[in-house]
Amino acid sequence: MNVVIIEDEKLTARRLESMLLQYDPSIRVLAQLPSVSKALAWFTEVVNSHGQLPLPDLLFLDIHLEDDSGFRLIEQANLTLPIIFTTAYDQYTLQAFKTNSIDYLLKPIDADELAAALDKFKRLQKTTEPAMADINTLLKLMQKPSANYKERFMVTIGTKIRSIETTGVAYFFFEDKATWLTTQEGQHITIDYSLDKLVELLNPTHFFRVNRAYLVSLGTIRTIHTYSGSKLKLELDPAPRQEVFVSGDRITAFKEWLGK
Repeated sequence: MNVVIIEDEKLTARRLESMLLQYDPSIRVLAQLPSVSKALAWFTEVVNSHGQLPLPDLLFLDIHLEDDSGFRLIEQANLTLPIIFTTAYDQYTLQAFKTNSIDYLLKPIDADELAAALDKFKRLQKTTEPAMADINTLLKLMQKPSANYKERFMVTIGTKIRSIETTGVAYFFFEDKATWLTTQEGQHITIDYSLDKLVELLNPTHFFRVNRAYLVSLGTIRTIHTYSGSKLKLELDPAPRQEVFVSGDRITAFKEWLGK
């Protein structure tokens, strides 16, 4: 199987290639491309080679690249290749077109989800040509996400029941096998939701999952400290129980989120 990875985070691209080879050592990654412009140049070279350069069987495509949208690449290159989308964004808009592509993978990519997507690709290869995503529909969906977000949480504190507005939540975190809600006043309360589920329920304009353990509100970020190697440390208010860093493979999406 010949594969092309279009991803602007080098670390993420390398990790994906390593995971692909663990899944199947015979997989050949033809190229790792960070942008729409470089991907267009690569595909042009392949076409102009008149069969001397191998064509990819499958494309892994990041939605937000360093110079444009991954969907724009599909339009400009007139791609008809099977695609597995990769993204650091929540599932709301993505769920709407999941059946139109091979699959999508939410970053950081999980090995089991990657294997399931590749298994699906192989099954479709044996049956019929996979349906490709309608680009105009996808672009509209990305520009207009669903508005059905959770507005409040019912929590139990001792013998009391309390309703907390999402606007009053500073961040959520996972610790000691439990998910905690931290209010703007600094109160920590356990809730019966996983962080994965909270990502689905909350408005992505206001909340971002910076790593596996923390989902933070935009308003709670006071200072962002940069370290060598583009490492980001967040100073939150109220102060968390431990230091909070943005995962390396989420930094690009985090910066885009801050700039919205």
